[in-house]
Amino acid sequence: MNPEDLPPSTPAEVPPEPHTGHLMARFRNYFLTGLVVAGPIAITFYLTWWFVTWVDNLVRPFVPTAYRPETYLPFGLPGSGLIVAVIALTLLGFLTANLIGRTLVDLGERLLGRIPAVRAIYRGLKQVFETLFSGTGSSFRRVGLVEFPSPGMWSIVLISQPPSVEIANKLPVEDEHISVFLPCAPNPTTGFFFYVPKNKIVEIDMSAEDAATLIMSAGVVQPGSDPQKKIAALAATANAARAANAAKAANAPTLQPAKVE
Repeated sequence: MNPEDLPPSTPAEVPPEPHTGHLMARFRNYFLTGLVVAGPIAITFYLTWWFVTWVDNLVRPFVPTAYRPETYLPFGLPGSGLIVAVIALTLLGFLTANLIGRTLVDLGERLLGRIPAVRAIYRGLKQVFETLFSGTGSSFRRVGLVEFPSPGMWSIVLISQPPSVEIANKLPVEDEHISVFLPCAPNPTTGFFFYVPKNKIVEIDMSAEDAATLIMSAGVVQPGSDPQKKIAALAATANAARAANAAKAANAPTLQPAKVE
C-alpha cells in the first residue's frame, strides 16, 4: 500500500488554555483588597509606634535609672516615657492652677521677656498653643468656601480670627475681613494664609476633620454618607454665593455724569 493511499491523519485535540486573564484579574482584586485592609492599619500602627518611641527617647534621660522599667526587666517597656510625660504635664497643670504656680509662671515669663530673640518665639508659640488647645476658641473649627485661585473656582478654607487693629486699619474699611487658612493637597499642613472679606466666605456645614480628609485624599474620599449629595450641596452653595455676589455688583449704584445746562 502506498503512503499516498492512506487517509490523512487528524491532528490531536489541543486542551483549552486556562483563562489566565481571569486569574490575573482575581489576583489583582485580592491583592488590592488586602492592601486596602492592611494599608491603613499598618500606617496607623507605624505612626503610633513612632510617636511612642519618640516620646520615650525624649523623656527617658530625665527619669532616674532606678525608676526605669528596663533596670528590672530584661527588655524595655514601650510607652513608659509617654505615661511619665502625661503624668508630668497633668501635675504641671495642677500646680499652675494655684496661686504659687501662677506666680512662678509669671516670673518665668518676665525672665523670658527680657531676652529679645527668645521673647518673640515664646510669645508666638504661647498664643498658638492657647488658640489651638483652648476649649472655647473657634479658630480652625469652621470651614468655608472661597473663590480661589480664579473666579468660578472654589477652595476649602479653615476660618480663623479677625485681624488685629494694626492690620485692620490698613485693610479696606468698607468690608469686614477675617483671616483664613487654605490647606494644600495632599499635605494639609502647608497652604496659604490670607485675609478675605467676610461677605466673600461661604460657610459650610462641615467639620475640620472632614475637610482635612477631603483635602488629603484630593477629593477621592468625600465626607458624609452620600458623597454625590454632598458634592451637589457644595456646588449649589458655591453657585448661590456667586449669583448673590453678581447681583450685588449689578445693583451697586454708579456715578452718572452731571448734565451741563
